[in-house]
Amino acid sequence: MGFKTYTCPIAKSCGGCEWLAVPYPIQLRRKQAQIAELMTDFLPEGATEDDLDDLIPIHGMDAEGMEPRGYRHKAATPFAPGKRASVRSGFYARGTHRIVPCSNCIVEAPHAREALLAVARAAEELRIAPYDEDHGRGLLRHAVVRMGYATDECLLTIVTNGKQIPREHQFVNAILRRAPFVSAIAQNVNQRRTNAILGHETRALYGGGRMVDELLGCEFEIGPTSFYQTNPAQTEVLYSLAIEGAQLERGQRVLDAYCGIGTIGMCAARQVDGLEVVGVEQVEGAVANARANARRNGLADRCKFVCADATAYMKDVAKAGREGFDVVIMDPPRAGSTPTFINGVLGLAPSRVVYVSCNPVTQRRDLDLFYGGGYRIECLDVVDMFPHTKHAETVAVLARS
Repeated sequence: MGFKTYTCPIAKSCGGCEWLAVPYPIQLRRKQAQIAELMTDFLPEGATEDDLDDLIPIHGMDAEGMEPRGYRHKAATPFAPGKRASVRSGFYARGTHRIVPCSNCIVEAPHAREALLAVARAAEELRIAPYDEDHGRGLLRHAVVRMGYATDECLLTIVTNGKQIPREHQFVNAILRRAPFVSAIAQNVNQRRTNAILGHETRALYGGGRMVDELLGCEFEIGPTSFYQTNPAQTEVLYSLAIEGAQLERGQRVLDAYCGIGTIGMCAARQVDGLEVVGVEQVEGAVANARANARRNGLADRCKFVCADATAYMKDVAKAGREGFDVVIMDPPRAGSTPTFINGVLGLAPSRVVYVSCNPVTQRRDLDLFYGGGYRIECLDVVDMFPHTKHAETVAVLARS
């Protein structure tokens, strides 16, 4: 079946979807081939392109004969002064801070861009000044929206260059009048001269400033600074592959390293009765969120969360001679893991390590260290989290040889 393709009027100026003009089946083949080339040393000698579907299967989005669209459940916009007191919004052109206006984005979930535009129009109505990054003046810097995947909830976060929002109540009402589907609004304060969108201080403006969504039968409360995947449909594929590859059984202990708000570990505990999960994360707010989510899902007795550096935690476990772990699940940031962390995992000697990666290049580097420690790849899957881009995520299951 041929795939229906889409055009975007700002594709060239925005640059976010580099492969939008490439038919989706070809996108998947390209990503699979790129991972195969990167991981050549771990493939059987003599493997050919015809073997890739068995050796490195790729999991694309089920778009029913059409190019995937509406998959991004998180969207953002910068704001800047425009002509005649207008507020400009959209995307930064690739490699610049020049704003490309956008009224609709085909890869964003329905209503996401509508919520962002509502902020700009409300600010114009009430003469709330957008941020001028050249001079460091103005209040309104960014807006970030997260749309529920399994729920109808919508969290809108407004990032400001200061704590006080003039005519705050009117501002919130003006946004809700234009975007009545928004269920919660939060303010995040970022007064640093930085490219980072979010600051460290957040407060609720409406609806508690938080939302709830679901993954694989678990509910997760999400705040403005919570890490939660942008493409929830493919996140369920990613997590299912990780859980399946771990071959979990009742009575086993699992270490969920870099656990964030505890999504992977809790999804695993939901599927396997009698599983004990310990999540380790060094961001205090994320740990508090994970503990609350464990209580929300009735898993607090089997999912414990520790605020600590994962490497230091593993050293303490080994030094104290405490009960070890049967499986380690790790989902590090784009920079990958570290030799000291990997040595800590090797010291625990779990039967399996499941390495979820958003950057296969750094994963490839780290796999060498696991191979040096006596582990071998049992299976390697590619998940297309961001169609129409070059980005792919991988799940590598390692077993002790």
